[in-house]
Amino acid sequence: MNRMTAHAARSGRVPRPLGESAPVLDMDALLDDGGTSILVCCGAGGVGKTTTAAALGLRAAERGRRVVVLTIDPARRLAQSLGLVELDNTPRAVAGIDESAGGSLDAMMLDMKRTFDEIVEAHATPEKAQQILANPFYVALSSSFAGTQEYMAMEKLGQLHEMRGPDGAPRWDLVVVDTPPSRSALDFLDAPERLGSFLDGRFIRLLLAPAKASGRAYVKVVQAGMNLAASTLNKILGSQLLTDVQTLVAALDSVFGGFRQRATQTYALLQDAGTAFLVVASPERDALREAGYFMDRLAADRMPLAGVIVNRMGCTTLTLDADVADRGANRLDAAAGAAGPRGASPERVAAALLRIHATRDALAERHRAAAKRLSDAHPGVPVAQVPAAATDVHDLAGLRTIGAELANWAHP
Repeated sequence: MNRMTAHAARSGRVPRPLGESAPVLDMDALLDDGGTSILVCCGAGGVGKTTTAAALGLRAAERGRRVVVLTIDPARRLAQSLGLVELDNTPRAVAGIDESAGGSLDAMMLDMKRTFDEIVEAHATPEKAQQILANPFYVALSSSFAGTQEYMAMEKLGQLHEMRGPDGAPRWDLVVVDTPPSRSALDFLDAPERLGSFLDGRFIRLLLAPAKASGRAYVKVVQAGMNLAASTLNKILGSQLLTDVQTLVAALDSVFGGFRQRATQTYALLQDAGTAFLVVASPERDALREAGYFMDRLAADRMPLAGVIVNRMGCTTLTLDADVADRGANRLDAAAGAAGPRGASPERVAAALLRIHATRDALAERHRAAAKRLSDAHPGVPVAQVPAAATDVHDLAGLRTIGAELANWAHP
């Protein structure tokens, strides 16, 4: 009995094997490895990243790890599945987990603006921080600026990784990150560079010029620089908004170094051997293409890719090919027709069931072929698959089932 057949014997489902050459992703070995302190689940939107991150965090906690799950904009049902009324920017303990192995589980949802505020407060004097936080343009920047969510997710990751308990030891020994639901999964890795480019850009330098100049130099800079651009900027931004932007940039100048330093540190943390990336995909063309791009990018940036998880794989309950099922259904229909119209005869019921199976088997075959193409394009990358569930995850039991599915892929 091979790995997949043994799994099917227990689960009642028979997902098609990926191929003998594909390395197996041993999820329990990864979760149990004390050298792994950060687990990043990434991929396109709508592929089950958030649920996967929560399921892995729960499984790791019940195997003895002290875990915090950082999730980005989860569905309300996921917060409920963790037994929490709500998730916010403060890690909260998840009740109802099996703590017999000595583990624990906390969960939080990123508050983008609050995290931005914390950076300002950490790198500015109280007076300067208050000036920045009250600036109208800062309020807009910290709430909706393109790329802010991705950067703040990385910032919060760094904070959680560095947090210490009363004994001085790390508060958590595993941080599980659900990356933002960006249009492109690559936005998460690009965020620090984009922020650095923004801070060093010509527009920012132009706005800083009046604050840095003084005396005659100030007059020359303002007249030669700002006066040249003021009319255009006023048309684009409006005079009051331009004033707010200038005031904010001048106030932020003293903390720009902290932003750059944190971005550099967090990016290095992602490249560290203690970090493991898991690319999550579904067996659909766009999601797999996005997963392939992300795997290539991780390799190019020398970031540690632990494997790829293909969620929602089609599966069947019988080892019966679609064409065989179709032929059997046709014969049963013919037999039922020869016997005359008798409503829902046993033959017609059996034929309908065979056709349902044939449809599911054909879907499973397409999913298997799509997943195999991804694996063939990235040889050597470990793979795990999760069969499509009949219902949404809505409690800890559902998360445990997903975690077990991932573990059973390697250990049927």
